[in-house]
Amino acid sequence: MICQFSFKNFMSYKDETVFDFQAAAIPEFDDSLIRQDKASSLLTTGVVYGPNGGGKTNLLKAISCLISMVVKPVADLQKTSGSSIFQMSVPCIPFLLDTETRESPTEFQVYFRTNGNEYRYYIAVLDGVIEEESLTWRTIGGKKTGLLFSRNSNVVTPGPSLKKERVNTQVNPKLPYLSFLAINYDFSAIREVFSWFESCIIRNYANPIVDHRLYVLGNPQEKNMLLRALHDLDIDIADYKFDRDEQKLFTIRKVNDKLYTFPFEYESDGTRKMLVSLPVLLLALRQGRFVVIDELDAKLHPKLLRYIIRLFHDPEINKNGAQLLFTSHDLSTMKNDVFRRDEIWFAFENDAHESSIYSLYDIRDENGKHINNTAAYDKQYLEGRYGADPYLKNHLREVWDALVAD
Repeated sequence: MICQFSFKNFMSYKDETVFDFQAAAIPEFDDSLIRQDKASSLLTTGVVYGPNGGGKTNLLKAISCLISMVVKPVADLQKTSGSSIFQMSVPCIPFLLDTETRESPTEFQVYFRTNGNEYRYYIAVLDGVIEEESLTWRTIGGKKTGLLFSRNSNVVTPGPSLKKERVNTQVNPKLPYLSFLAINYDFSAIREVFSWFESCIIRNYANPIVDHRLYVLGNPQEKNMLLRALHDLDIDIADYKFDRDEQKLFTIRKVNDKLYTFPFEYESDGTRKMLVSLPVLLLALRQGRFVVIDELDAKLHPKLLRYIIRLFHDPEINKNGAQLLFTSHDLSTMKNDVFRRDEIWFAFENDAHESSIYSLYDIRDENGKHINNTAAYDKQYLEGRYGADPYLKNHLREVWDALVAD
């Protein structure tokens, strides 16, 4: 389970940026939190709103860049378990509108939990070369932090447990040492860390090609879960089948006790989107994975988006600590009956084209108080009270006045 992700000098983000899944001490949707003894409670969902060009997608690209950087070298050698679901490698591009940052490394750090342990992984990359890297751990609730390894340029320093095994410290300068260890050794801690990275799911529904990338649930139990979910959404698909010879998916509908088979592409955009996205989301819920999706709301009716959010919020369904981070333009879900205040985030870009993010819980009113959890979040957002105003009303009014004057 992810606790926190931070990065610096990546695409439109110049300064250090932190996205936090650690829950604030607020009352709403308390039963949706992931709880563990001796540890802070974690959020199951996070959504990022903001105008086009504000940095929403680049935030998700930063997470995707880190995950693909670690997983792809292992996957290319077919050393993974085959469970990774990410679309493509994301290039590590620094903030280019500053002479200093152009020549400085991009930094990533992720803090996560798995199997009773907490891990922090840090990596700094410049022109594809690993400048720094480290991996530390401790037991959940423990006070002592242990070093698994650290790296400064070409010098790798193994921690005590790896040093005993006399691991090779000579590694390609462009290869993460974590990936190198996952490829060449079978250490339980490294296997545990890499398995977490491998389990992360990355999807981008702003890309129309993804509408045709299917994760087909063949297991009868998984298939029944999907069909039941579709029926919950009033999508009356009785069954589906995948023709491996034709590499095509067909949907089956039942009308007057007669079955009719249709090619997948005959379905509506919304139905296709659910058939593409739901199997991945159900897999994540069943296995407790972290899912990152750009524009999850694309081609989805608001009630379908609410349904997906509720799947992750429901502790009876989300029993294994699955987490969902996505971007959205759909303000119909920016409601106090859908999200906690610490689950709603905003991305915006300043006049120097530098992106920043902040959560709704971080915002204070004129009296220095947090936004109330009974507020109409969507209405106040459109009024510009949270910043990151998607409609840029004042600017548009200035442009209109200038056009009229001409």
